[in-house]
Amino acid sequence: MRVAAFLRPSRLDEALGALASDGPGGAPWIVVAGATDHYPARVGRVPREDVLDVTAIDALRGVHEVDGGWRIGSVTTWTDLVEAQLPPLFDGLRQAALAIGGLQIQARATIVGNVCNASPAADGLPNLLALDSEVELASGRGTRRLPIEAFVTGNRRTARTSDELVTGLFVPTPTPGTAVRSTFEKLGSRAYLVISIAMVAAVAEIDAVRRVARVRVAIGACSEVAQRLPALEAELVGRPAGLATAAQASPEHLAGLRPIDDVRATAGYRREAALTLVRRALATVLA
Repeated sequence: MRVAAFLRPSRLDEALGALASDGPGGAPWIVVAGATDHYPARVGRVPREDVLDVTAIDALRGVHEVDGGWRIGSVTTWTDLVEAQLPPLFDGLRQAALAIGGLQIQARATIVGNVCNASPAADGLPNLLALDSEVELASGRGTRRLPIEAFVTGNRRTARTSDELVTGLFVPTPTPGTAVRSTFEKLGSRAYLVISIAMVAAVAEIDAVRRVARVRVAIGACSEVAQRLPALEAELVGRPAGLATAAQASPEHLAGLRPIDDVRATAGYRREAALTLVRRALATVLA
C-alpha cells in the first residue's frame, strides 16, 4: 500500500516548484493550511492524497496595509484577523471570524482556506464579496489576481489551476472622504458552532452630507455561491443614510438567489430570512 507524501516547505519558491508537477502518487498536490476541512472529511479512512502544507511559509502570514488597500496572507488565521489592528471596514469580516467554529478552529483555520474550500455556506465569502476583495495566485508561470466572484465558480469549485497557489487576498481602500461601516448577520440553529442557514454582509460608505456614496451587500448559503445584490446597491446610492433607506430592500432584490431545501431549512424559509437579514444589516451600516 502506497504511503501518501507530505511536504511542508518554508519558502514560496519551494511550494511553487512542487506544484509545478504532480505529487508522487501521480495526482496534483492537495494544498492545506489549517486543514480544518480536509482531515475531518477523511475520518475513518487512510488518506491517499499527497499533501502540501504551506503553514511554514512565514511570508504568507498576516494582514498588512499596502498600496491601495490591505493584503491578507494565505496562512493568516481567523484569530490573526481578530487580533489585528484594522479599521471599521473589516468589522463584518471580524464578526464572521468570531462565528466560525470554536476558538481552536479560529486559531487554526485560515481565511484563504475558507475561500478555497468554496462551500456555499462559507462565512467568509459574503464579507469578502462586500469588501470587493481580489484573490492573488502565483505559479511558476507568474502571478495573477482575480475578483473573488470570478475565483469561486461553484460548490467546492474555484478557478485555481493545479500548479497555482493562492498567496493572499487584496482588499481595496474605500472611497476617500467617506465614513465606512461594515457588518455581518448570520442565522443558524444556534449562535455559534453551526453551519449558516443564511448570512448577509454589508459595507456602506457614507459621504459628508450623510448620503450613501456606495454600498455593497452579499448573501451566502442561499445559492451555490455567495452573491452580491447589484440592483439593491445601485438603488440605495445617493439616498440619505438612515433606517428608511435600509427598509427599501424588497423580495425583488433577492430574485437572483437559488436557495435549496436541506436538513437546516427550506428554500422558502431561507429566502424570507435572507430579506430580514439584509434589512437588519443595512440598518446597522446606515443608521
